[in-house]
Amino acid sequence: MAAAKGAEEAAAKNLSVVVHKPGDLRLENRPIPEPGPNEVLLRMHSVGICGSDVHYWQHGRIGDFIVKNPMVLGHEASGTVVKVGSAVTKLKKGDRVAVEPGVPRETDEFCKIGRYNLSPTIFFCATPPDDGNLCRYYKHDANFCYKLPDNVSFEEGALIEPLSVGIHACRRAGVTLGSKVFICGAGPIGLVTLLISKVMGASQVIISDLSAPRLEKAKEIGADFTIQIKSENPEQVAQAVKNTLGCMPDITIECTGVQDCIQTGIYATRSGGTVVLVGLGPEMVTVPIVNAAVREVDIRGIFRYCNTWPMAIAMLASKKVNVQPLVTHRFPLEKALDAFETTKKGIGIKIMLKCDPNDQNP
Repeated sequence: MAAAKGAEEAAAKNLSVVVHKPGDLRLENRPIPEPGPNEVLLRMHSVGICGSDVHYWQHGRIGDFIVKNPMVLGHEASGTVVKVGSAVTKLKKGDRVAVEPGVPRETDEFCKIGRYNLSPTIFFCATPPDDGNLCRYYKHDANFCYKLPDNVSFEEGALIEPLSVGIHACRRAGVTLGSKVFICGAGPIGLVTLLISKVMGASQVIISDLSAPRLEKAKEIGADFTIQIKSENPEQVAQAVKNTLGCMPDITIECTGVQDCIQTGIYATRSGGTVVLVGLGPEMVTVPIVNAAVREVDIRGIFRYCNTWPMAIAMLASKKVNVQPLVTHRFPLEKALDAFETTKKGIGIKIMLKCDPNDQNP
């Protein structure tokens, strides 16, 4: 009885994970927000920890995005609608939803062509100065909350965010039936890119990483070949990719941001192929651009994603994609600081925080 009462009291407060400055992460109670006319108030259920959350905690900035005021972290999220704004018609109280964290603030030229992720004024959860949703209660634009079918869990709903990076990367790469794909990096983004490559029709996917356990996970979820990097230089890794596949891949999707890996991606990709850069590293990197140019290797970037949630939900609902093996650790929201320490150490793949004290299920 006392435990149930404690859970009820906890649920009535808006416990939030807040970064104040580099190295300063706190659990704080904040006011429960009131949704605007086009917004819904959500009781958060599952929120994944992303590398960017850890980076803001450790360094207080990513590129030009600098934490100047306390900011709630979290952008891989799902929850339940508890209140709807006066103009909301598509959602109702009790609906389970996945949250797309990027919401355009204006209908600018990028929105008009369907590439709203490039809008310079976009709101984005847990990107300074915008608060994220690693908290008990959070309000969000109703048009960017997507109803989850009954057979898609809250955790799967939260994993749509990283899955969307994989979808957007594979779309930009042109992955299609029969593609041979090389993925650099077997962290969460490399692994979702592997899942999406396979479901989009790639006939062979080869993935590289330093970590043997991550490559084991890649094998488990469908990688055809894995390469563990030791001390090889980029050209040697590219040759190993060619030898293992029996040919050069049509597409390389680079998910680390590490200079050597970007170089490897260019050397490895067949002439006329495509390299997509997903991982973000230092602002300036040295790459064999002439090698790419004379072989007509296209180099494309991606920034987050757009128009991916409906596809991801359809793929999860039809069981075409299984993201559940990616969740290796779960922590209640109250233990968020322990969860962040675990993520920082590189333990596991995806760490999930459970924000509803009355429902800690997946």
